[in-house]
Amino acid sequence: MSDSQTDYSRTVRAAAVQISPVLHSQSGTMEKVLQAIDDAAKDGVELIVFPETFVPYYPYFSFVLPPVLMGKEHMKLYEEAVDVPGPVTEAVSRAARAHQMVIVLGVNERDKGSLYNTQLIFDADGTCLIKRRKLTPTYHERMVWGQGDGSGLRVCDSAVGKVGALACWEHYNPLARYSLMAAHEQIHCAQFPGSMVGDIFGQQTEVTMRHHALESGCFVVCATGWLTPEQVVEIAPSEGLQKVLSGGCYTTIISPEGVHLCEPIREGEGMAIADLDFSLITKRKRMMDSVGHYARPDLLQLSVNTTPYAVSSSSAPPFSVPQSLEPI
Repeated sequence: MSDSQTDYSRTVRAAAVQISPVLHSQSGTMEKVLQAIDDAAKDGVELIVFPETFVPYYPYFSFVLPPVLMGKEHMKLYEEAVDVPGPVTEAVSRAARAHQMVIVLGVNERDKGSLYNTQLIFDADGTCLIKRRKLTPTYHERMVWGQGDGSGLRVCDSAVGKVGALACWEHYNPLARYSLMAAHEQIHCAQFPGSMVGDIFGQQTEVTMRHHALESGCFVVCATGWLTPEQVVEIAPSEGLQKVLSGGCYTTIISPEGVHLCEPIREGEGMAIADLDFSLITKRKRMMDSVGHYARPDLLQLSVNTTPYAVSSSSAPPFSVPQSLEPI
């Protein structure tokens, strides 16, 4: 383990971005991503987190259209989705390296005939440390994305410390969260779509994120997306459905004590920036370390299957020569 992971006297400047995509345009959204990274670098940011599947855009259409009507929009998403690796990952890698910044980006990943909700973590030298897929797409999302597996359910050692990530309602899966806690994550990066369901979604997100900070004793950097009023009208076919593409935004940074380190952004575009004082991790865990002195592994343990999914296997039963062919 490097000194960066054991030094609890350090401070890291982090940013969570609330931002609207350019609908139906991978290149347009990527321009906004790279500009946000440049802007954050001017403020000395060392870690930046973008919203859920921000590139090219979150599939809001699947929340307001019935499956029989969403084929055209689904095909558009396929056309603009991200190859990993590919031009998008190469551009983000260059930006991370140029600014010595850790970048957490959500993308719609295209892998052959399927799309996935994928989280990418790039280290400050441009290396892609983690590519993980959302374990279970939520409700309407199951018409859009395939399922992930446990191979990416881990914490990575980065230039800013031990970083973990989950997407949206994965945070309602306590075992998924605990797997990252057990790996001693210091900074948790959370991604949500925003602009959905109304204010109640933002309120629920706040409760969930502050609880995770307290329970894990780590910092939480939470980024949600945002739709402009014009984009809402473009996506939703009626005024009634347009109402459900509102609210739900909660972009902020939270301390291990569950305290906001900056004012949450609940509407519009913006960047929440805060300095993460790692001594607060020790201050919290001194009292309650849920994977250390407050754990009871003799009673309760978590088992995680980290094997990547595979639809076929190269293994086969041993071949035996029929007796009629055996040499005499």
